[in-house]
Amino acid sequence: MNTQAMPSPASTVGAAPAATSTPCTYSIGRRLSLLLAMQTVIGLGVLLAGIYAVTHMLFVSKQDEELRAYSAVLMEVLREADAKGGEAEMRHKLEWLAERRPGTFVQVLRPDSSELYRDAAPTFNPQMAPTREQRFEIPRASGGAPLLGRLVIDCTRDAQHGRRMALLLVSAVLAGGALVGWGTFWRVRCSLRPLLDLAAQTKAIDARRLGQRISLAEPAEELQPVIDQFNGLMQRVERTYIQLEGFNADVAHELRTPLANLIGQTEVALSRERSVPELEETLHSNLEELQRMAAIVNDMLFLAQADRGVKARRGTPVAMAELVRQVVEFHEAPMEERGLKVDIEGDAHLPMDEPLVKRAVSNLLGNAIRYADAGSRLCVRIATEPDGGMRLWVENTGPAIEPEHLPRLFDRFFRADAARCEMEKPHHGLGLSIVAAIARMHDGFPAAESGGGTTRVGFSLNARPMGA
Repeated sequence: MNTQAMPSPASTVGAAPAATSTPCTYSIGRRLSLLLAMQTVIGLGVLLAGIYAVTHMLFVSKQDEELRAYSAVLMEVLREADAKGGEAEMRHKLEWLAERRPGTFVQVLRPDSSELYRDAAPTFNPQMAPTREQRFEIPRASGGAPLLGRLVIDCTRDAQHGRRMALLLVSAVLAGGALVGWGTFWRVRCSLRPLLDLAAQTKAIDARRLGQRISLAEPAEELQPVIDQFNGLMQRVERTYIQLEGFNADVAHELRTPLANLIGQTEVALSRERSVPELEETLHSNLEELQRMAAIVNDMLFLAQADRGVKARRGTPVAMAELVRQVVEFHEAPMEERGLKVDIEGDAHLPMDEPLVKRAVSNLLGNAIRYADAGSRLCVRIATEPDGGMRLWVENTGPAIEPEHLPRLFDRFFRADAARCEMEKPHHGLGLSIVAAIARMHDGFPAAESGGGTTRVGFSLNARPMGA
């Protein structure tokens, strides 16, 4: 038999969760300072490199000019010396000039490449020191072949100046980059102080201080949109939190009543011996309460799905007037009880989730039947929108709804006042919330109007889903 080792419960229960990698954070100030410092170093480096190149060209031009000038002097002096005394006079003049021009090296060759003159001991090493050289011809007074001259000048001082200048320019580049980096970091840190203030204000907000808003003593044009959006978000969060607290309280209140009835009836039934009919009556009563609780829970689950953005499934186009007639037939008994009649005006055809729309129309009719004047007529109006959608209204005559209550009419567990709620026919206050949810699932919206003894509550449906 092939067996495999199974991990023990202790080894799996105590296993450490897999490590999650978190993105590395960075400092905006440091990064910006580094980037600007690098840009400064590059910019100054290019600029000062250009300055150094121009300066080097000026040194070379000066050295070339010095070579040309001294070569011309040598040629003139040697030509005169040749005319006066020949090669001996020429050597004498060159020795005399060598004493007065340190930093130069002169060599004169005859046409046959034999050496006529060479400086004895130059003050620099022509092979090691930076030098500049120029060769020239010296015409002979006798008209023979010209002598060949070689002039070398010492450029050590210019090279030293160039090195000092290069060191100075490099130091200036580095100092400029460091100064710009430090200045940028300090400036950015000062400029980002409002963000730190906003972060501190945001940190202070919690569930006990949802009404707190963030602000700056000196509003910044770039940060104000973020502040406005955050404050708007906090306002929506606060409103949602208040609604959630109210919703939880309403749910607890709505479930407390049937639970109290169940507990009380069960305790009474168990207080003494009961006959079978009495126990059946108690069970029937408990079943009604359980069904009411189940209806509340189902409606809450449906609203939770709608809040998560679930969309209605579109079927084939449906005739809205025929769908309303089917719903009206379902409500015939309570309508006859109150002597109500229904008129259906208009029609529309569009794809929809038929069971959901029936439920919405049923909730609207039930709401209208509950609050309509006895013996009056209800009216269901169906109108086609220009974009192909549909709008449906259920109209009844009866007590008007106060204008301040209309915006909350579709909130969960909301009841305008006692005049709009019949205690002998209790309901859990989720009917119009479901209507609003079904409208949103069809990319529509609910609406309500009340005035002059007439109340109109309805919803709209889009012809096709958003983005289709």
